[in-house]
Amino acid sequence: MTRLVLFLLGVIALASGLAWLADRPGSLLVVWQGYEVETSVFRAVVIFAAFLGLALFAWSLLGQIWSSPAAVSHFLRRRRQRRGLDALSSGMIAIGAGDRSMATRYAVQARKSLPNEPLTHLLRAQAAQLSGDKATARRIFEAMLASPDTEQLGLRGLFLEAGRENEREVQRQFAERALKLNPKLLWPVEALFELQCQAGDWPGALQTLALAKRHGHIERPVADRRRAVLLAGQAQALEEDNPDRALTLALEAHGLAPALIPAAAIAGRLLAARGNTPRAAKIIQKTWVKSPHPELATAYAYARIGDSPRDRLDRVKQLFSLNPHSIESSIAVALAAIEAHDYDEARRILQPYTEQGLTRRVAALLARIEAEDSGDKGRAREWLARAVSAPRDAVWTADGVTSDRWSPISPVTGVLDAFEWRVPVEDFDGGEDRILGAGLTELMTGPDSETVIADETVIIESAKAEAPPKSDAPGDTPSNGRDSVVAAPDAPAPAPKTPPAAKTAAPPAASPADPQPAAKPGRTPASSSTPRDERKATAERPAIFTSPRPPDDPGLDEDGLAPDGNGLRTATGTRS
Repeated sequence: MTRLVLFLLGVIALASGLAWLADRPGSLLVVWQGYEVETSVFRAVVIFAAFLGLALFAWSLLGQIWSSPAAVSHFLRRRRQRRGLDALSSGMIAIGAGDRSMATRYAVQARKSLPNEPLTHLLRAQAAQLSGDKATARRIFEAMLASPDTEQLGLRGLFLEAGRENEREVQRQFAERALKLNPKLLWPVEALFELQCQAGDWPGALQTLALAKRHGHIERPVADRRRAVLLAGQAQALEEDNPDRALTLALEAHGLAPALIPAAAIAGRLLAARGNTPRAAKIIQKTWVKSPHPELATAYAYARIGDSPRDRLDRVKQLFSLNPHSIESSIAVALAAIEAHDYDEARRILQPYTEQGLTRRVAALLARIEAEDSGDKGRAREWLARAVSAPRDAVWTADGVTSDRWSPISPVTGVLDAFEWRVPVEDFDGGEDRILGAGLTELMTGPDSETVIADETVIIESAKAEAPPKSDAPGDTPSNGRDSVVAAPDAPAPAPKTPPAAKTAAPPAASPADPQPAAKPGRTPASSSTPRDERKATAERPAIFTSPRPPDDPGLDEDGLAPDGNGLRTATGTRS
């Protein structure tokens, strides 16, 4: 609109000027070199304007002719850039689609049109990777390191290539160089942290974690959790060699993540060993509310040196009141009650789980109660038989792998904080089932009630709980919470009770003149091996033993007879 107005104003001014000259006629006389030129003023002005326009046109034409090579070069360059950009765009699409031939074709076109463009180098490298030409891809990424604009891109490409070749040390070097070049990059921080965790470099991982937190790469709660896991891993490694340093690390880890079980367990054990029972109990109680665990229960029970089994039972009952709905609370009280010989309390606390929620550890504890309290081998065998098919208990699980000990990283992927205390989804090796089946076989063929207690030990050890720790001082805090029959340092081991049948009647002594019955094929006399040897042999069997008869039915031998303990009985009578 403005241009139109200005054009109209210019036309009006020109017309006004011409009209002004036309209204004022006059003549113009030019004398030069004997020539005289006379014309009107109006005509002279028109001729001058025409000459001026012709001069401007000639000047413009000469300028275009002068600059035509540059214009042609600019035109060709623009067309080459347009072709190069089209090749880059199409090449990236082909890379994303996985079209190897088209990606290579467009990479060649882009290199001809835009040889110095960073995206051209990237397209060529990715096309080489897609074609499987690792040497070319690595050479292109190494060439990118020479330019400051593409150095970061080259480092990342070389890092990925080293990862495909499983060169962890080379990956670490490239990640450290990229992090030094630009600390705000996210990928070198995450990569370096993961590599340090996989290598067990906890101090280096802590430094990288602090750098990531300072630059805002991860949120504060995530950073605190990761730091707590790293500190707990260090404390676990130093618990035996440097307990002072381990205690400091465990306390800091517990402050950052109160629900972290290993940190609380290590801190509780070390504080109890120093005689600081109140603080140890406070730490364990705080974690027990969030994450109950057998290791915490054992550390809490033995937190005070010199306590009797009854005192430990009272202490564990306090722990039970903090989280009464957890099965770990009930198992902890039952185990303490068994050690205190309070079998009625152990039965009462496990009663809610006998019908619904029965697990292998609960069934094994009930078998132990029956064996130690009444010596009823039939009831004990029944509970052990139920333990074979009972659901599994919670164990440390990470990426489908179960472990009886917590670790800061996964043994499969090396990811930090992968272990969880939960019931495993699937048993891959069937090791626990074999142990349970071997224990049941040993029990059913054992000579006396002591076999029940021995078999219960094997089964409880297979439940993935932690065993009491080794301590320098008597009554010191155990290192873990495995349900075991081993008595506390200050409490004598419970003596097995004699079965009622053994008290009332004993098998008659064999006379030297009486012939010994021949051993049947496939049956081993009880006197040929000790219970420990039998347990070892049966524990190595690959299959799970399943009884075709009720647990309390000894069955018949090949002659239709069944051992009674007092002689041999037939279907119609008994003969000794």
